[in-house]
Amino acid sequence: MAKVIVGMSGGVDSAVTAYLLKLAGHEVVGVTLRTWLSADGKESRCCEIDDARKISWQLDIPYYVINCINDFKEKVVDPFAMENIEGLTPNPCVWCNKEIKWSKMIESLDVFGADYIATGHYANIKELENGRVTLQQADCIEKDQTYMLYKLTQEQLKKTMMPLGKINKKEVRKIAESINLEVANKPDSQEICFVTEGKYGEYIENNYDFPLPEEGYFVDEKGNKLGKHRGIIHYTIGQRKGLGISLGERTYVKEIRKETNEVVLSGNDALFSKQIKCNQINFMSIEDLKEGEELEANVKVRYHHNPQKAIIRRTNEDELTIDFYENIRAAAPGQSAVIYDDDNCIIGGGIIVK
Repeated sequence: MAKVIVGMSGGVDSAVTAYLLKLAGHEVVGVTLRTWLSADGKESRCCEIDDARKISWQLDIPYYVINCINDFKEKVVDPFAMENIEGLTPNPCVWCNKEIKWSKMIESLDVFGADYIATGHYANIKELENGRVTLQQADCIEKDQTYMLYKLTQEQLKKTMMPLGKINKKEVRKIAESINLEVANKPDSQEICFVTEGKYGEYIENNYDFPLPEEGYFVDEKGNKLGKHRGIIHYTIGQRKGLGISLGERTYVKEIRKETNEVVLSGNDALFSKQIKCNQINFMSIEDLKEGEELEANVKVRYHHNPQKAIIRRTNEDELTIDFYENIRAAAPGQSAVIYDDDNCIIGGGIIVK
């Protein structure tokens, strides 16, 4: 049996992860990464220390807190703000998983004399015949979290355990109830941990004092002015609600033009496209694609998106071109495109740039 560090968020998934590993005979240590503390002293939903400590006490496992607040701000929060200012739609959870959660927990393996880390993510770790390790979608597809984990390295994956990949959320809650965990019915967090209610623009305005994008114009696809917008940080591709403008028909954000400070509005049909380009590539199941090499696979362009068949081609050293067989809706620069094979294993992925 191994000694395993379990990342404890204070939620039911990590609690049951720790319980299952202990039940299997592993020596378990609970660790919470303190990543965020708001101005009013509240923890983020990813590091609710009081709940995590109570769970660890109930499971009779040692528990520790590791302070990552400065690293989290530098590597996750500040880049999130800067990319919004550039008119992009970033996904901070992707970077937090690789640069903070996995990085800090694996760093702590030597400190605790442990062999593996474990998390409550819904995903399966799979060792391949070519010697590489990848992630396979969870058996419970509706809870699958592989999309958010595609940036993990081979070294990180080889030191990771994910016990929840084969069970569903209902079963997890039932297990928690069976051992009388208070968090058995605790709601899942649906937001970015440091921004409440999805108000990203307001968060940036309230926490950064450098010059922010000013008011500009909504324009149509031909460049005709339609009215004033609040600043590009308040909008994202595909957005319909909260635009603050009424044109007598359903209108969506098609494009954000940082250079001209314009937000392009269109009907729904104009949001569809067949090609995207990605950079900042990370491969999992394969080592790489050579320039000009291509493969057929399934691609997700956001977390809640059914993978669609496409041809992926390496166009240069740091770029993939992805051509879909059918149109995809509202692919947003800054979001990730994650590539899966027919066994639902991650081949790789990258950040959408166009």
